Amino acid sequence: MRVFATSDLHVDYEANLRWVEDLSAHEYADDILIVAGDISHKLDLVRACLQSLVRKFKRVMFVPGNHDLWTIQASPPVDSLSKFQQLCHIARDSGASVETERFADVTIVPLFSWYDYSFGTPSADLLQKWTDYHACKWPAGMSVKAVTDHFLGMNSKVPIAPENTIISFSHFLPRIDLMPNYIPPAHRFIYPVLGAERLDSQVRALRSKIHVYGHSHINRKTELDGLTYVNCALAYPHEARLASRTLHCIHESA
Repeated sequence: MRVFATSDLHVDYEANLRWVEDLSAHEYADDILIVAGDISHKLDLVRACLQSLVRKFKRVMFVPGNHDLWTIQASPPVDSLSKFQQLCHIARDSGASVETERFADVTIVPLFSWYDYSFGTPSADLLQKWTDYHACKWPAGMSVKAVTDHFLGMNSKVPIAPENTIISFSHFLPRIDLMPNYIPPAHRFIYPVLGAERLDSQVRALRSKIHVYGHSHINRKTELDGLTYVNCALAYPHEARLASRTLHCIHESA
């Protein structure tokens, strides 16, 4: 059994949807796929994508990303917390999982999150331009920090077999030093909305061996403080130099 990972499928783009549909129907029948968020803000596309992947893999594991929680064009209108519940229902109904699961010698743990500005204070320019501020809708009086509190509070605290390899995954980054040093300073204004430091505390409390994340659209595998972090984004079609058009195997059982 192998564990593959991907994120940021953005199947609103025809090329990305075609990539998902063209994955082999036979090669991955005994394998697990982690999808670390951002399939689409359109529920019908999320459902179609997950159903396509479920047909190809033994198990598909999913957490929603920020794009998935956009409420633009939602009919009937909903807030982003209600949409999160809709997404979890669609995932389960499609045959995917949003819960901790054990497979032979590996345990896979989905972690929900948001950003809480622990990576920096957002500039006025970011507050104006970042689409989440306009496309997500939260209950009245709910701050960005409260959103992060809510999602972190949902995360699994179930006992995990210590002999298993623990793989956790989230859409958001658990630490800002996962961003490579070559990012130009002018592009770092988005860092405040990339993740939350408290997420990494949860990752390490799980004693994860591998943590998969998405969101940044920068494919990278790096080890920090004894833990391997992996980003396997499909990303937008024009970002081929940052991401990749292939699945990444992150673990293979003996």
